[in-house]
Amino acid sequence: MTLSEENYLKAIYHLGKHGITAVSTNAIAEQMETKASSVTDMVKKLAEKDLVNYVKYQGVSLTKDGKIVATSIIRKHRLWEVFLVQKLNFTWDEVHDVAEQLEHIKSDKLVNQLDAFLEFPTHDPHGDPIPDKNGNMVTREKTILSKVNINSVGVCVGVNDSSSDFLKYLSKHNIALGTSIEVVGKEKFDDSMTIKIEDKTLQISKLISNNIYIKLV
Repeated sequence: MTLSEENYLKAIYHLGKHGITAVSTNAIAEQMETKASSVTDMVKKLAEKDLVNYVKYQGVSLTKDGKIVATSIIRKHRLWEVFLVQKLNFTWDEVHDVAEQLEHIKSDKLVNQLDAFLEFPTHDPHGDPIPDKNGNMVTREKTILSKVNINSVGVCVGVNDSSSDFLKYLSKHNIALGTSIEVVGKEKFDDSMTIKIEDKTLQISKLISNNIYIKLV
């Protein structure tokens, strides 16, 4: 497996809702920032290795073996993110690019030892579930903040957008995993929202509220 092949499998997994739904080569090209023709060439190679199912004009999905490889890469990525935040004091907006490099390490022993060293975390610093060594994941009950009614209170349990800019925005306003958020107002005009964090109120756009997951309490 080359790094490029692993990155394609991971992209198909995410785009296809854990590899179940077939995704178009155009969607993969946009995700990978490359040409559709290059995607088609790669997908054919992956199909020859029985890692993806590919039917022209019908899209691409992962085979059983493809899912195993993809979840293994995601497991490594998210474990390394936990390690970087908990043990090396990285912030949650710094870890993604470093974990992108570390996720391609091949040693199963290293990854399993890392998992044990971190005491088997179930979620990464962004609230995403970490597959165990068998590919199983613990899911959390969560709701997109924009869907929550006024006077509701919840705890931040994840983000939909894990880009550095968005995470820096959240950190600037003291929003992190475990932060209690109360919805105190909504605007019908643009669906913007007023939220309360501890004793401070904050006006946020629908774009922001669409990218924060909370668990209602």
